[in-house]
Amino acid sequence: MKTNKFLRICIIVLLVVINVGCDQVSKSIVRKNIDAYEHIELIDDNLILTKVENTGAFLSAGGTLPEPIRNVLLSLVPALVLAGALSYAFFNQSLKTSTLIGLCFIIGGGIGNVFDRIKYGSVTDFLHIQLGWFETGIFNMADVSIMIGFGLLLLQYFRKSEIPQEN
Repeated sequence: MKTNKFLRICIIVLLVVINVGCDQVSKSIVRKNIDAYEHIELIDDNLILTKVENTGAFLSAGGTLPEPIRNVLLSLVPALVLAGALSYAFFNQSLKTSTLIGLCFIIGGGIGNVFDRIKYGSVTDFLHIQLGWFETGIFNMADVSIMIGFGLLLLQYFRKSEIPQEN
């Protein structure tokens, strides 16, 4: 993304803040208005709101670890990785726009979940999709941001690999 440095930093910060904001606002609404394990069908039985507190990572991985180890593995390490990714986004001027946007979505989603772990000791998950044979675990908007970000990075990777190499 080739723009002046100040504008580039503003765009990065804006994208990250929008992702964190959407995540935190949605979780705040859920925390205030939905009881734990309440089952609310939004689109028939295909999109369901169910509030759970996840002390682990993806699909509750690591949730049963002793608290000090869990704090290091699920809060401190991700926070350091996110700081490194944010630095990379700020200082690597050669990133393509789609790569930078994907990275900002991942960083924003990661910050949203790490913030929850630090503030609440768990991450609030509340969305569940069930479409015939396709069914997700319970997730949140930070997870959506992370998945969109990875999708953009994968798309960029595959588009790049399709370009014939010149000899």
